[in-house]
Amino acid sequence: MTPISRDFAPPLKLIAPFFRWGVVFYVLAMLALLFFEPNFSYQQMSVAGWLHLFLLGFVMMIIFGAMAQLIPVVLEVGHAVVDVYYVILPLLGVGASMMVVGFWLMPALLPYGGLLVLVAMIIFAIENIATLKKTELRTLTVKTVAWSNGYLLLGILTGFALSLGLAGHLGIDISLMLKAHVYAVLAGYVVLTIMGLSLTLIPMFSLAHGFEQKAVERAFTLVIVGVALVFIGALIGFEWLMFVGYTVSFAGLVFYLWQIYIIYKLTVRKEMDVWAKSMIFAFVSLILSMTLGLFYFLTEVETVLHASVWFLLLGFVSSFITGHLYKIVPFLVWFERFAPLVGKEKVPMLHEMYSKEGASMMFWFTASGVLLGGVGLLFESDMFFKTGGSFLLFSAIFLFITMRKMLAYGAHKIIEG
Repeated sequence: MTPISRDFAPPLKLIAPFFRWGVVFYVLAMLALLFFEPNFSYQQMSVAGWLHLFLLGFVMMIIFGAMAQLIPVVLEVGHAVVDVYYVILPLLGVGASMMVVGFWLMPALLPYGGLLVLVAMIIFAIENIATLKKTELRTLTVKTVAWSNGYLLLGILTGFALSLGLAGHLGIDISLMLKAHVYAVLAGYVVLTIMGLSLTLIPMFSLAHGFEQKAVERAFTLVIVGVALVFIGALIGFEWLMFVGYTVSFAGLVFYLWQIYIIYKLTVRKEMDVWAKSMIFAFVSLILSMTLGLFYFLTEVETVLHASVWFLLLGFVSSFITGHLYKIVPFLVWFERFAPLVGKEKVPMLHEMYSKEGASMMFWFTASGVLLGGVGLLFESDMFFKTGGSFLLFSAIFLFITMRKMLAYGAHKIIEG
């Protein structure tokens, strides 16, 4: 397990707003689901707006906040310029909001929102690269950070080109550019980042030690190659190359799941708290998404693709993130407000810093909502989809309430030095 030093940790006031606003965007994204029908096309502007609300507002916001904390811990060096995160937050938040409004109401806003997001992500990537150069470590997690940031830049550049194209300022093949953009961001950044975080966070919270990393090394290489093949194939219009990339990426995810199973077998902590339940549901959702994705390539049934993406985003990515929030946020609050008091007075345990009942309600509403929504998409049932969306909205509200309580815990204390 990587040692954690206060010398490398950014202040809570820098990181907390990323989590706070990320959860707000999550609530808005779940609320917006109630206004969609289970039959749609991914090229619809309204669907693109929701995807950007969810991915930029929630997923990227939370990941950026988590990486601000974890990168210096993993690299064992301080940030190159940690204060840039005060700039990244408003750029990303305002840019994402403008893009969502642009997709839903006013396409002319897309280039402006896209530019703000582009600037935020360039600053984030450059700061990460500068921090990487300060370390002599060459672990797999370090390599993951480097590659994922590279794909993030490619994804946001193609996304900016898309925003110009949709606004009528650039003549491009929207369909092909969209595929390159989505795969670079979703598989190249989000999935690679989660793979890297898994090697640090899952063993840390499950107390698993001494495991082989050959499976995840293969997974890492295959996903990198797969994303490159899909990206290049999309840009030059070679669908056969994209298919090869999909296949290679799929193989990478299989190795990744095998690595998670290896870690699970060595798990010491068997407590089924909200984190453990969320991890199990996340990886079951990933398996289900991959199975449906394979079935889609065999049948080309559009509803199967919709359900596959649903379980990937709402089941795997979302559950992975929300489950870890119940570990990361209490730790960060405890580390800043209570660690200096150890040995001087009684300090709380991490699990005492949030409502277990509220966290449990969040999980069960999430699991039920994802399953019902997936069935609704698979069979184009408005009743199942709207019921699932309602459950997900309730889960988001519980997450918002518990997040506020976790961040406020012990805020009244004045800690000297």
